[in-house]
Amino acid sequence: MHAIRAEMRSRRTPELSVPQFRMLTFLKRHEGASLSDVADHMGLTLPSMSKMMDGLVTRGLVTRGAHPDDRRRVTLGLSADGRRIWERARKVTQACMVGWLSELSEAERDRVVEAMQALRPIFVPDREAAKIERMR
Repeated sequence: MHAIRAEMRSRRTPELSVPQFRMLTFLKRHEGASLSDVADHMGLTLPSMSKMMDGLVTRGLVTRGAHPDDRRRVTLGLSADGRRIWERARKVTQACMVGWLSELSEAERDRVVEAMQALRPIFVPDREAAKIERMR
């Protein structure tokens, strides 16, 4: 993760910092999440998360809306611009990863895939694993 973050910082689109990319990624996977959900994911306090989210809303990358069942609750989602910028940042990062992994032999890449599959149940809750499978 350290290498991936360093690469994102060096090649990232100027629109997003690494934490902002992580926030947009979370919202892409959890459309309608609350500010508390994003703060928990990021490991930040609500006031800190609120300030960061305000910046993304002001820039038109994130939308705020009312929860359909509880008008007091705010839901968050990606705007069209947020999705476009997230996709561009993801593609740059993914291309970098492909370059790194292409230096491995086919057998080594197979072992990496096997290791990732073995680790998935440990690091990805069941509901997240299901979403990842649907994204394939």
